[in-house]
Amino acid sequence: MEENMKLATVEDTVEYHLFLIPDEPRDPEKHKEILQKYIERIMTHFAPMLVPYIWQNQPFNLKYKPGKGDVPAHMFGMTKFGDNIEDEWFIVYVVKQITKEFPELVARIEDNDGEFLLIEAADFLPKWLDPDNSANRVFFHQGELCIIPAPRKPGAVSWLPSTPPTIPQALNIISTHPEKILASDSIQAAVNRRIRGYPEKIQASLHRAHCFLPAGIVAVLKQRPRLVAAGVQAFYLRDPIDLRACRIFKTFLPETRIMASVTFTKCLYAQLVQQRFVPDRRSGYKMPPPSHPQYRAHELGMKLAHGFEILCSKCSPHFSDSKKSVMTTSPLWAGFLESLKKNDYFKGLIEGSAQYQARLEMAKNYFQLSVNRPESSLALSPGEEILTLLQTTPFDIEELKKEEANLPPEDDDQWLDLSPDQLDQLLQEAAGKREAEPISKKEEQNYDLTQVSESMKAFISKVSTHKGAELPREPSEAPITFDADSFLNYFDKILGPRPHESDSDDLDDEDFECLDSDDDLDLKTQGTGEEASLKGTLNDLKSYMAQMDQELANTSVGKSFTTQKQMEPLSQTTSNNSDEEDSGAGGSVMTPVDVDLNLVSNILESYSSQAGLAGPASNLLQSMGVQLPDNTDHRPTMPVRISRLRKEQGSQH
Repeated sequence: MEENMKLATVEDTVEYHLFLIPDEPRDPEKHKEILQKYIERIMTHFAPMLVPYIWQNQPFNLKYKPGKGDVPAHMFGMTKFGDNIEDEWFIVYVVKQITKEFPELVARIEDNDGEFLLIEAADFLPKWLDPDNSANRVFFHQGELCIIPAPRKPGAVSWLPSTPPTIPQALNIISTHPEKILASDSIQAAVNRRIRGYPEKIQASLHRAHCFLPAGIVAVLKQRPRLVAAGVQAFYLRDPIDLRACRIFKTFLPETRIMASVTFTKCLYAQLVQQRFVPDRRSGYKMPPPSHPQYRAHELGMKLAHGFEILCSKCSPHFSDSKKSVMTTSPLWAGFLESLKKNDYFKGLIEGSAQYQARLEMAKNYFQLSVNRPESSLALSPGEEILTLLQTTPFDIEELKKEEANLPPEDDDQWLDLSPDQLDQLLQEAAGKREAEPISKKEEQNYDLTQVSESMKAFISKVSTHKGAELPREPSEAPITFDADSFLNYFDKILGPRPHESDSDDLDDEDFECLDSDDDLDLKTQGTGEEASLKGTLNDLKSYMAQMDQELANTSVGKSFTTQKQMEPLSQTTSNNSDEEDSGAGGSVMTPVDVDLNLVSNILESYSSQAGLAGPASNLLQSMGVQLPDNTDHRPTMPVRISRLRKEQGSQH
């Protein structure tokens, strides 16, 4: 029995708001009625795409939200997407399409991280846009991403507020100047890249697998395919208390197991497969040997059965019958069903057929969750929904067993075992970058290591502040000089004025010209004395530094650096080390350290120690656009590369 602690998860949520562009003042009740009709139209229009979707935690939903403060009444939805980030981007696609189908609507969307659309396009944002001034600036309108700009100077543009706009101000700007607030093509492309391929991409995110399951779970999943997510989550987040209910199964008996085809999302399938779990001996779930051809189906079914048993164990044996009311008694259901038929939701299926009834059941479930949402106090938990289906939907085990012979084939799960190259390619595609072409052996032999030192110099010359350093966006980008005045101004704002400055006695050049001659003379004399004192201090400091260099030269610290004097091949330099050590103590002339050579050798040493894995050296070089060839050499041969750099530098000198 596995007695592990419950896994900690972050309840990642995404919120979406849909506003009706203001055209005239409306009566609050009339406005509420209009928005509710929009909700019905939206949910019905997108039902063919939303109904079969398997959500990780919560589905896409909309409800009326009354106005509060500066925020007018609007349509609002919130979805917990948990570990499946694709749910969030699918919602972005849906929200974008809503504004395209209904041009009079404006939408904004954010999650736990805030304006995550801006985070996705961070490499292309204008310099003025930062988290402090991005509130109420990012919207979808007519299927396009819009960013309300900020004026360079207060009042420079009459229709732009100098501070982050309120929601009414933003809606007014979008309705009056829609062409002036469109996001740049690069920002649009960064967001569109994440939602490219929908709605066809939905099928690519699914995985069909065979599972050896109790017949009751098979019957439940035929009626509610989305409940597979709740079952997987219950198993994935189990704790020792949950597992007590699985010592002896009461709801899903192991002797009723049959083979069935279950549709997961790839995220759910990975969560179920990747966890090792041994069932309790008392549970009755015995596993075949791993060599068994259907071992994976038995393992998946055993884990999923534990999840469903945990869900049902959390229900009271006599949960309120008021929760079992049929949602199709709502007066909205008839109109909703008629709209589904007009939108060809049933795909021409004969009414009353098994496939028609399956899609009808999914539509009822969708209507209950997203259109006619009950209050949270009356909503059925997944366990209660499972028990309700078992009580109200009879099933025949023999009929289900007959279906075993005609199960559809399983999907290939090789995507779980990506090679490092395939993983790198996926990461490159996710980042919107082209895959780097591999370096040939000939190019590797002629690889110029001076590119490493030059790139590092370019990086150091970039602008840096207390907020961090800027990495070059392109390797060919010209280096930006360090702005010392701006850097000091940052610290002045944080730490206050420097000691020699005064808030009230600052004098500029004109003030100095107005001084009396005696004061002017005193000032010049004082300046000459300060200059002489400064020169003396610098000379003393140089003397101290030279003495420190001399003392460190013969220590292990000094010997760890390579000097410019060592231009010979490594075999010759190593044979002369003893002579240098003997002469170093006698006060010989100090040779300057070869900064470039030490930099490259240390980076290569760090890169080699990563053994092909990600690390500080490879990450830093990749961010600067430098791609080192694969290190297929052994560590003893790395000095050969360094000696090659010595020769190159020697010829340059």
